[in-house]
Amino acid sequence: MKIQIETVVAASLERVWEAWNTPADIMCWNFASDDWQCPSAEVDLRVGGSFKARMEAKDGSFGFDFPGTYTIVEPLRRLAYALPDGRTVQVDFQADAEGVRVTEQFDAEDQNSADMQRAGWQAILDNFRKHVEAGAN
Repeated sequence: MKIQIETVVAASLERVWEAWNTPADIMCWNFASDDWQCPSAEVDLRVGGSFKARMEAKDGSFGFDFPGTYTIVEPLRRLAYALPDGRTVQVDFQADAEGVRVTEQFDAEDQNSADMQRAGWQAILDNFRKHVEAGAN
């Protein structure tokens, strides 16, 4: 099952791409709620390259690494990656009059409901939009 989420970011395509792929930016937005954080991120942005973001509860009660391997890297347009469990994710960046539409499509996992997964990934994407727009002007 594929799940799709999206947002529109009021910023340039170049800034959106940079914020998506720069570790210092990723650490500012890659969490679903204010009681979580992303204390580290690594990016090797090339086909066959890998990334890893550490996601942790701020109180230290839980944390995990979110790693993947890039399968498509089309600068300013599209990224795709494979997760260690074989699921895939595709992220498309499309500039239009409103800004940049970021669309993510990912394979659902089978531990949580589709609605819960959609809400969690959307919350992270919404944090991304807020982060970029806060520094866009």
